[in-house]
Amino acid sequence: MNAGMTSALTLSRPQPDIALLSFDLPDKGANVLSRAVLAELDEHLSKLERDATVAGLILISAKSGTFIAGADLREFVASLSAPKSEVVALCRRGQELFRRLSKARFVTVAAIDGICVGGGAELASWCDRRIVSTNPRTEFGFPEVKLGLYPGWGGTVRAPRIIGLGNAVEIITSGESIDGKQAVALGLASDLVPADKLIEAAIRLIRQEQANGAYLADRQRWRQPLEVNPTELGFLGATASAMIRQETKGHYPAPAAALELMLETCGYDEQKALEKEAAGMAELFGSPINAALINIFFLTDRNKRDTGLDRSDVAPAKIQSVGVIGAGIMGSGIAAANLKQEVPVALTDASLEALTVGARNVLEEATYHKKLKGPDPQRAMSLGPLLSVARHQEELADCDLVVEAVVENVDVKKRLYAQLEPHLRPETILASNTSTIPITRLAEGLSRPDRFCGLHFFNPVRRMKLVEVIRGKQTSDQTVATAVAHAKRLGKMPVVVGDGPGFLVNRLLFPYMNEAIELLCEGASMQEIDKAAVGFGMPMGPIALYDMVGLDTAMYAGKTMWEAYPDRVVASPVLPAMVKAGRLGQKTKLGFYSYQNKRGNAQRDAAAEAIVANYRRGEAKFGREQIADRLILPMLLEATRLLEERLVRDVRDVDLGLVFGIGFPPFRGGLLFWADTLGAERIVRMLEPLARLGARMQPTPLLLEMAKSGKRFHAGK
Repeated sequence: MNAGMTSALTLSRPQPDIALLSFDLPDKGANVLSRAVLAELDEHLSKLERDATVAGLILISAKSGTFIAGADLREFVASLSAPKSEVVALCRRGQELFRRLSKARFVTVAAIDGICVGGGAELASWCDRRIVSTNPRTEFGFPEVKLGLYPGWGGTVRAPRIIGLGNAVEIITSGESIDGKQAVALGLASDLVPADKLIEAAIRLIRQEQANGAYLADRQRWRQPLEVNPTELGFLGATASAMIRQETKGHYPAPAAALELMLETCGYDEQKALEKEAAGMAELFGSPINAALINIFFLTDRNKRDTGLDRSDVAPAKIQSVGVIGAGIMGSGIAAANLKQEVPVALTDASLEALTVGARNVLEEATYHKKLKGPDPQRAMSLGPLLSVARHQEELADCDLVVEAVVENVDVKKRLYAQLEPHLRPETILASNTSTIPITRLAEGLSRPDRFCGLHFFNPVRRMKLVEVIRGKQTSDQTVATAVAHAKRLGKMPVVVGDGPGFLVNRLLFPYMNEAIELLCEGASMQEIDKAAVGFGMPMGPIALYDMVGLDTAMYAGKTMWEAYPDRVVASPVLPAMVKAGRLGQKTKLGFYSYQNKRGNAQRDAAAEAIVANYRRGEAKFGREQIADRLILPMLLEATRLLEERLVRDVRDVDLGLVFGIGFPPFRGGLLFWADTLGAERIVRMLEPLARLGARMQPTPLLLEMAKSGKRFHAGK
């Protein structure tokens, strides 16, 4: 190690013949495998291999709750443009370094407490044995496919040989982690013990392996080709391939590449399989999808550390109790998110019937257990006392945070605030879950507007991670910091947004939705529009999205947006006509599509098409790419206006908001990242034939300046 460098690994001897190598990267919250750390590991292994007194080596982390969180992705980014030969060499060096753990004279054991993923999981896989802690945070996984890659330091070779090909295919191609109990059940780990007993258990395991020599037999077996029945191999390949196609829709090549690799290399010996893994990695590393998905990783990593403010001297207040007004879908979802984190919740609604149903839904959702496919009775017993049903607003007086989730109507909300605010303590934060109404407008008449903000959750709350924290003109920094911190406590991704109609997500979503209606009126079919959007990578098409949101809801939100931006929002008569006909979307089983079949799937409906036909202005023919451009470009232009108005603190918030708020395709890296891959100059050219459509399709000053200067949205970030 170079002079002056701080060590990331510490070698000690808990017993005379047992070596303990402890990972603790200085000044970092988690251990990552950088080049420097790998070089240090290399030095320690070389010393240990020369020491004849060593009978066993234990790898452990000194950071509670984290073993190793993977490779250093910032170093990865620096190598994205590296030639394939260099990528292969990088993989081979990592493979050979870790492989030494399976060739050492002594027994090697990974003692895992907390997160062990990516390169950390590969390092542990090369050890003879693994022990995991009972810590709920303990997880083991290979998430590389979520970065457009697959494990490249031996993971695709070791995992199938340790836990079987089928299990390895499922874990590696899904990118999902398993917990400690699952690791033991699969045979990946030998034991499950409390974190403070890991070293003791590892030493005991080393003594057992010394005595029975089982690790030596496993070493020999795991170096050989797997014995797999050809029929079983074919069945596994067909079923896994079909599942991957269904999940990725062909947009993410890494899971399919990982499957193909493991199916092929299971018949190779270890050496040949490793060479094949490294060669295949070079085909994925540095690809546009790899770069885009790495950008998504950095967006989420930044969000974890972001306090919501550009200053560090504001401490958030601790939210000890939450009141939720409105027991509908959104209100009960917000209440459940809090209750799930053991935050006491008081739920109220003007309707006793809605309150009764909502309270039941809150408890069921907060205690839902995947394996039980329903509420966990034990969890319900512990969380039940934390949920109270309030019949009067005064019962929310002691709450630290009160979230309003009532009908999207300015007057209704203001009347509610006028009645509620006198009952609240001066330090209580009042927040609205409004999706479009400006916060400053709602704050008019409040005696404490500095304690008021928007806290916009997305539907369904249990699945959608994004939360918009909207600051009005008088919202204080402390209110923002507290709202951000509390949203993170709920496991959400908060993005701080300046005030204005639609805020961030809905302001950018509406041009996309609005353009879909215009395409309908120009002659495109509903199916063509939705297929083009899904082909671009959106989770569903805009026409289907209208039905899911509710056509009446979309119409009222559209009115708000039209009033704010009449120069670029088209006030189409199509939605009002559909609403007048009682076609409100999925909730009435009739919208642009019909949902009256047994499964409730979208089907073409002649009556809806007849309504649209009344407002057709032509019968133009569109290609799929033309439709996609028409849908996405207005969204991008609106994003440039939002940046010009400085309504977000950072361009990365735009990309994060759209990926996690509306499902903008992650494999494109975010709206602005995607725009950077095209370049502003090309985008201006794409807009030229669409300029006839008016302001909504005309380049903004920011875009024109970027086209002239060659600047990028993400430059220097």
